[in-house]
Amino acid sequence: MTLVEVIEVAGVGLGAGLLGGLAGVGGSLLILPALGLIFGYPDPRGSQHLYMAAAMTTNVLVAIPSAWRHWRAGAVRTDLLPSLIPMTAASLAVGVYLSNRLNGWVLVLMLAGFQILYCTWSLWQVFSQRADFTKEQERVTKPRLAVSAGATGLTSGLLGLGGGVLQVPLLQVLCRTPLRQAIATSSAVICLTAAVGAVLKLVSLPGLVSEPGAVARALTLAGAMAPGAVVGAIVGATLTHKLPLWAVRVLIVTLLSASAAALTVQGGRSAGWW
Repeated sequence: MTLVEVIEVAGVGLGAGLLGGLAGVGGSLLILPALGLIFGYPDPRGSQHLYMAAAMTTNVLVAIPSAWRHWRAGAVRTDLLPSLIPMTAASLAVGVYLSNRLNGWVLVLMLAGFQILYCTWSLWQVFSQRADFTKEQERVTKPRLAVSAGATGLTSGLLGLGGGVLQVPLLQVLCRTPLRQAIATSSAVICLTAAVGAVLKLVSLPGLVSEPGAVARALTLAGAMAPGAVVGAIVGATLTHKLPLWAVRVLIVTLLSASAAALTVQGGRSAGWW
């Protein structure tokens, strides 16, 4: 990487950490389109897989300081972790297996579509002006947690995400967990499950990417993002407990809408549509 590229990638890490800490989503939703903009897709099939490996590795670095900050704020639901972590990790492994059988540009467009759906849900939450759930309104059961974890892990492994982007809304919709607790608990889950996904993706890279040294390249990208990701995660996690809920949602939607637009352009170009 050139010096300019190193600076750009470090900035991506900072932004990803901020988003991950703020929303409990890991950071991939910002990392993946940003790496595509910086380096392009020289290998239409394999470039996205390489970026996914770098993003999933960075997700671990984003989740740990985020979870620590949320834990200090008393927001992590430790009673939910024994149900969420094993199922999320197992389904994530299945998602990685499936993603390794798809072309990179297909994964890019799938990620863009997922982001658009997520932004639509978040905007609905803002404009409906629904109050956050209370402890008395919760509907936490093992089957509901299993569905949340299974869907989260499968989607995370397939698209290279940290998991919170689906786990947070599912914990709210299915279990009626308060938003800040859902974000905090998601960050704690990602600490362990993201490591599983990162290892599986890194191990499979040599068979997916045509260029030699793909694993080293992914780790180099993750290393360049690491310092900013840690700082951003701490700041983002702090803001989660200080900003109004509507402000948290609007900020997330703004970032992810721009990301979805970039992914759509990049994926269509790799597919040869324009």
